[in-house]
Amino acid sequence: MVYRGHVENGVIRFEGTPVLPEGAEVEVRFLSKDTAREETEGVDPKAPTIEEKIAAIVADVPPSEWDRLPADLTEHLDHYLYGTPK
Repeated sequence: MVYRGHVENGVIRFEGTPVLPEGAEVEVRFLSKDTAREETEGVDPKAPTIEEKIAAIVADVPPSEWDRLPADLTEHLDHYLYGTPK
């Protein structure tokens, strides 16, 4: 996960309110305009987006498999993934 922010009086101020667990290890990287350009070099603008890739995968799933998903999956996703209480 990536949180963005800026330095103000020597303190990093994040945009929004990130939730960071106590004791979490973090990495701070200085971003300049040159850094942003370097990160996009070599990216193929014709390459499919992540949305297009997911849509192609979803298209291959038969409707009968989608019918097997719980009706409340989106509401209780953590329960189905991690076993948290509903």
